[in-house]
Amino acid sequence: MKFKKLLAIGPGLLLAATGVGGGDLATGTFVGSMLGTAVLWAVLVGALMKFVTTEGLARWQLATGNTFLEGLVDKIGPAIIWVFLPYLLLFSFFVGSAQMSAVGVALVALFPVFEDPDQGKIVFGMAASLVGLALVLRGGDSLFEKVMGVCIAIMFVTVVVTAVALWPGTNQVIQGLFIPRIPDFSGIGLTWTVALVGGVGGTLTIMCYGYWLREEEVTDAADLTTCRIDLGTGYLMTAVFGVAMVIVGSTVEIEGQGTTLLVSLADRLEGPLGMWGRALFLIGAFGAVFSSLLGVWQSIPYLFADSWRLITKPFDSDAKEPVDTKGLPYRGFMIALGIIPMIGLFWGFQQVQKLYTVTGALFFPFLAIGLLVWNGRSDWVGAQYKNRPITSIALIGILIFFSWLAARTVFGL
Repeated sequence: MKFKKLLAIGPGLLLAATGVGGGDLATGTFVGSMLGTAVLWAVLVGALMKFVTTEGLARWQLATGNTFLEGLVDKIGPAIIWVFLPYLLLFSFFVGSAQMSAVGVALVALFPVFEDPDQGKIVFGMAASLVGLALVLRGGDSLFEKVMGVCIAIMFVTVVVTAVALWPGTNQVIQGLFIPRIPDFSGIGLTWTVALVGGVGGTLTIMCYGYWLREEEVTDAADLTTCRIDLGTGYLMTAVFGVAMVIVGSTVEIEGQGTTLLVSLADRLEGPLGMWGRALFLIGAFGAVFSSLLGVWQSIPYLFADSWRLITKPFDSDAKEPVDTKGLPYRGFMIALGIIPMIGLFWGFQQVQKLYTVTGALFFPFLAIGLLVWNGRSDWVGAQYKNRPITSIALIGILIFFSWLAARTVFGL
């Protein structure tokens, strides 16, 4: 059993680092600047929603031995993969563009060597994507976990230290965490609070948790408690990072948009924190977005490779084998993911982040329905692993929230 290793830098922390990217950083900063610490509770709600969903995926996989995609084929039929694949390709393009763009923006802020920040974002974004590809392709799982561990430490420590240095007051933070309210409810307050809830902790990438479990040879339903601890640790880190970003944003007025967002924020922080404080924050921001890029490059190809296997080979519910990370479907898709979305670097930073957020939000209602039905049947998962009433209520809440968010975002409802 390799579960001891899992607790050191486990799937939960990998998932957290992958989910915390440029969108979380930008959204947290904007919300903090506009609404202050009053909406810190929204970060906790968002992290809890993602925990409930990912725990449901892990519970399904450990109880049945099948991944979510294998469950789709087993219960609905292989044709469902042809419905999932176009969505996966669309999401992959936007998430790839968003990751490159976020890392490019962070590097522009760290190394202002370009007169045109947009040009710097393009160059740095392309270079970071290729470096990320090389690390994941040539280094294997061992190097990937080591680099992710360093990025997680940098991201977590530096951003939290920055928030502590700018601490607005303990009473103010406690009230924001545990007394839900939305300043300017009828205006932008509601819109940005909803964005904060929906953007915490990633979207489609949560499905990759099951593949990391298989890589660690965690297949026994008896390990569910440890998985819950692992996920709890990861989402706690996600929540702390989100809270820290809102606190940082609440102490400054954000004037920059798009490519100049981090530059503007860092310049504002130089006053209260000094030059070294400014540099510390930017290093933490880079750690956040680069770890997210690495996690996406390594994890999303699992979904394509598994989908490809399920449409080219007869489904075997007893196989339970990890995805072949040396095979052409996995590696070919990873290379495509690291190169084709470079087109999105020529678009605006906010536009790319919005498209990524929209495509991710569209997936969650279907995932919530699947977990309500699949984990709600004792004959499929066993009475011991069936949804408890409180879990079913939480999944219904997730279904309603993300259905409304998708409708609001796509149709303007």
